[in-house]
Amino acid sequence: MTCIRYGRKFRLEKVKPSLIDVRTEAEFDAGIPTTLIQGLLIQFLIKYQIQIQREVRIVDYKEIQYILYDELRLMHYPIAVKFIFDDTELEDFKNNVTYHIPVHPITFCQFEIGPRMKGQTILGTKATLGCASAQYVFGWKPLDDAEIKSHLKYTRDMAQAERFLRTKPRLPEGKLRAFIVSPLADSYFAPDVVHFYCDNMQAYHLVVDYMAAMDVHPLRPSLTMSSSACGGSVFSYNEGTLNMLTACSGSYNSGKTERGEINIMIPGEHIEPVTQRLLDRKKLHGSSSITRPGDLFPGADVCKNCPLIVCVKSKDSKNPPNC
Repeated sequence: MTCIRYGRKFRLEKVKPSLIDVRTEAEFDAGIPTTLIQGLLIQFLIKYQIQIQREVRIVDYKEIQYILYDELRLMHYPIAVKFIFDDTELEDFKNNVTYHIPVHPITFCQFEIGPRMKGQTILGTKATLGCASAQYVFGWKPLDDAEIKSHLKYTRDMAQAERFLRTKPRLPEGKLRAFIVSPLADSYFAPDVVHFYCDNMQAYHLVVDYMAAMDVHPLRPSLTMSSSACGGSVFSYNEGTLNMLTACSGSYNSGKTERGEINIMIPGEHIEPVTQRLLDRKKLHGSSSITRPGDLFPGADVCKNCPLIVCVKSKDSKNPPNC
């Protein structure tokens, strides 16, 4: 059962008996009603073979962020990316959330500095997005000569630049009203994409858990020129799959990825099963580390052959042993 108000994060997957009555578990199992109305309701459910489950699962993004942040030793908060296509959703957000807006137009990757480094929730609009590449993939500007020429530093000629641009993932042109980026724990809506800035081993663990949780192998991520954070998120949203890619030149120069971070984008509806897969591994092996099961992440950085890679001082210093 799904109960979503404008995509918010309280999804009821199963219905609990206490939502319709206040009986004990024993009374429930015995089919004993406490009131006539409850008795009639239960008879109706039984007659029409409507099964009542005993568990309510609400997607808790605070808990998911805590688990991922702690188990993978993340340096940055996971970013909840929400694309707003409806004015009602936008007004709902504005009326109920304390948020930030940029003073000057900035790039999408600069928007993400706020949530991942400062814990801020930031609202972005066409007027405040100062990156032509992001405007193009968000459907806020058409393909034009200026955009094609801006890609000449990557391509052989204008024709190749135009062809490459036309293959970029895009949101429907002119449909996006706004976007929101926030720490995953503070997401007001169920996120469309969860974006991680992480290192090589953190990325590997996320990808491995994703493949196992979603039963997909191999993964085929998508890397495009000059649109890592923005285009990578749109690809994950459009295709409904994990994306993994490097920083682009703009993200490296202005988006605070000078540590060599890798981008991982996971569709919002997949973040819970991915996290559950991590917890299942931890329960089975004692830790979240894949490299060294049983060790805390990332595991001891020790080669399996290290007992053989040992050098000792030779008695004959003129003829030391090989090592």
